[in-house]
Amino acid sequence: KKKREAEQVEKAKRAEAKATIEVEKAFSDPNMTVSIATSRYWEEVGQHHANWENTEWSMGWLVSHFGQDFPLQSIDDEKVTAMVAKRRGESVPSQRLPGRKYKTPEVRRRVSNATVNRTVTQPLREILLRASSLWGAKTAKVDWSKHLLDEPKERVREASAGEEAAIMAELARGYDVAVEFAFLNGCRRMEILGLEWSRVDFFGRRFTVIGKGNKARVIPMTKRTFEILWAQQNFHAEKVFTYVAARTVKLGNRSLIKGNRYPLTEAGLKIAMRRAVPKSGVKNFRFHDTRHTAATRVLRKSNLKVVQQLLGHEDVKTTTKYAHAMVEDVLDALEAASPTETPTEASAADIKGLKDLGKAG
Repeated sequence: KKKREAEQVEKAKRAEAKATIEVEKAFSDPNMTVSIATSRYWEEVGQHHANWENTEWSMGWLVSHFGQDFPLQSIDDEKVTAMVAKRRGESVPSQRLPGRKYKTPEVRRRVSNATVNRTVTQPLREILLRASSLWGAKTAKVDWSKHLLDEPKERVREASAGEEAAIMAELARGYDVAVEFAFLNGCRRMEILGLEWSRVDFFGRRFTVIGKGNKARVIPMTKRTFEILWAQQNFHAEKVFTYVAARTVKLGNRSLIKGNRYPLTEAGLKIAMRRAVPKSGVKNFRFHDTRHTAATRVLRKSNLKVVQQLLGHEDVKTTTKYAHAMVEDVLDALEAASPTETPTEASAADIKGLKDLGKAG
């Protein structure tokens, strides 16, 4: 019996070793397939992204669209054009809870140009560039400038104190804390969702977020930020920001229990903001505008270099879009000093002095 078990173990090891060799051969094959390319990209790059769930989704979409065995070198301008067209025709994910009955049908809008670029076009470009430059794989020439869709220029929307308070009042427990943290520190949504206790230093009064390109950024804690983070302890062993489940519900292979706390998710935070902002009466405000608000407020008390460090911009040119705040402040000062706003009574002596000054000149 022991001999038979040993033989089975040995057989399993040989099969595993053979599979490993096959994968390595496929990874180095110049005639690479889409499935192998996405798998290798995931292993080398994608799984290390701060928003790795989004990257994982993109890899799955690309494999589903092209097919596992589709040759990477066959992806040309025509194939990319068809891919972009397909993604543009898709709708945003449902915002409704599974299994729950609703009185009205859900109206789902088409995905935006930015979403198409971010979820399929840019990931595919990165895979093909990596395949040709690092893996020695055969790839076709693609003119990416023709496939990246136009996106609206990023606007800078600053919330007033009243608007901030109105939005905060409509957010459920857990979500309110995360959004206040965003207003205070200008962190991106994924930086907040990815914040873990291992990167929170209460003694040094600072925390570290992982931003775009997996680059770490250290941000000092203000008194209010310290209070927020301190209050989140003991809710979750790893993640800082959690929410309170409003109801007991089963989601796939896991269940949420009403009243219990769970780590915030990207979808959950998006939905919370989409519901809270209209209820608050605030117009034209998105989660990313909390970052704009924080940056603009900090700029008024400092300079562009400080804001650049806070936001983690590599180039200060990216930060100059917030210079509008200084222009507006100058305008307000000029308006306040305008004679129509602050008229100054000129005395006879003042007028005579000006005339004498003119003659002397």
